[in-house]
Order: sequence, then C-alpha cells, then structure tokens
Amino acid sequence: MIYQFGEQLTPVDMEAWEAEPVPAVFITDSRHADAVLAKAGIICENEIQIARIGFCRLENQQDCVVGTLCIPKLLDVLGSRYRMYFFVNRTNVVIVDDEDFSQRLVRRIQRKRTHQGETKERFLYNYIAEFISRDLEMLVAYERRLLRMEEDVSQEHIANFQSKLMPIRRELLNLRSYYDEIMDLTKALEENENGFFLKKQLKYFGTLTDRADRLMSRTGHLLEYAQQVKEAYQAQIDARQNSNMQFLTVLSTIFFPLTLITGWYGMNFRDMPGLDDGYPWVVCLSIVVILICLFIFKKKHII
Repeated sequence: MIYQFGEQLTPVDMEAWEAEPVPAVFITDSRHADAVLAKAGIICENEIQIARIGFCRLENQQDCVVGTLCIPKLLDVLGSRYRMYFFVNRTNVVIVDDEDFSQRLVRRIQRKRTHQGETKERFLYNYIAEFISRDLEMLVAYERRLLRMEEDVSQEHIANFQSKLMPIRRELLNLRSYYDEIMDLTKALEENENGFFLKKQLKYFGTLTDRADRLMSRTGHLLEYAQQVKEAYQAQIDARQNSNMQFLTVLSTIFFPLTLITGWYGMNFRDMPGLDDGYPWVVCLSIVVILICLFIFKKKHII
C-alpha cells in the first residue's frame, strides 16, 4: 500500500505512483520488501528477517535510516509481539510488516488526526504516537489491580497472592525495557545523524521521547508500588507466623511444669510420699500452675 504525504494521507496506486513519483509512505511485507525498497530508492545493507527482531532500535546507514520495532500486545504483554522494520531516506518511508498492524495504525491515524502526515517527520510522529497512545490506560489498569491487591492484603485476603503478583511484576519489567528502547529510538531520530529530517520538524521526535520517558517513569513507580504491596503481604505472613509461634510458646510454657510434675510422680518409687492418696493433690497443683502461667501471660499482654 502507498500513501502520499499531505495533510490527509492519500492512498496511491502503484502504477500511478510509478508514472509520477511523489514523496510517500510504503507499507509492504517481507516477501515484497526488496522490490518496494528499490522503487522507493532505498538500499538496505542488511537482510530483512522480521522473525528475528527482538528490540526497538535505530541504525543510521549511509543511504537510509533503518529502524526495528518490537511492540508488546496490550492484552498479552509477555506473549508474542508485533515486529516490523521501517526505512527512511530523504524522500520516502517504507514500513515492512507481515501482519496488518501498520495498516490498522494508518487507518486509526486517518480516522483520528487532522494533520496525518504533511511530512515524513509528522507521519513518523503520528505512527509511533499511535501505537503507544493506549499505554497510559494500560498502566492505570495495572495500578488499579495493585490497589485491589493491597486492599486484599489489608483485609487478610491473601490466597494465591504470589501467583497474582508475579505476572504483574514480570509484565511491568518488560514494559519498562520496552519504553526505554522507544526512548532511545526517538532520541536517535531527534539527533538526525544523516540529516534526512528537517531541523524544524525534529520537535516531534522530542515530544515522543518525553512521552516514552513519562511512560517509563510511570512503569518504574508501579514496580516500586508492587514491591511495597509485596512487603505488606510479607508483613501479614510474618504476623501470622509470629502469632502461631506465640501460641505454641504459651502451650509449651504451660505444659513444661506439668510434664515435670507428672514425670516426678510417674516414677512410682515404693517409699514416695503421697503415692497412695496423692492424685487429688497433683491435680490441684497442676491447676494452680496453669492459673499462675495464665496470670503471668495476661499481665504481660501475651494473651
């Protein structure tokens, strides 16, 4: 698909474009990438292998700027990602995408934005801004999940807590790395090493860098909040363990003197005092010991 740059992105037929080439953005797949790049006047030094894309990064080559995008899916952050290349020279932009993700982004840009792509800088701004436009809502959803988990911990509803928290932390770590990559990529675009972009248009890339920086900071705060929630959970677990240990300690303290008494009178020596009629006295002595222990525990606020 070819879109002519302008205030509105206008689809152009390939034959019509070949008859009258104009600055445009090309969206193609990896099978037709070499042919489309040649028509756009872009020479790529590397082999195009979309499946091997693992990071968002930018590379300045002699004749073009080559970028790779590895975008997590909002509903499955730890799962498969959208992967694509984009190439930029002085005139054109070529996006290589084996899925329909880029086409959907362009349709969203056409539907939502008034200034869709007067220049390649404006188009790249809209393109990158569009696929991170919903990320703030996603981070707000993470914050709400952590708030609910914190409330559950405060009410001692901590069943399956670890199995709920660990995926959230892993997803947030993945997102933080992703936003860091996006920030580096937009900074590299703003540096304009090859001089392919107009200086007065570089402000768009600076805006994207600030946005990615804010998303990364928000993700970092959520990771800290997740750690605080985990510490609150651990405090609840420790409190329960301390309560159990305290209960066992009370039982041990009560039964230790009783064990001593029963052990003493269980020896059954022939000349032991009270061997014939001492049972009631042993029972009374045991009751007195228990009452004294309970009094001491109560006074020290142990029970």
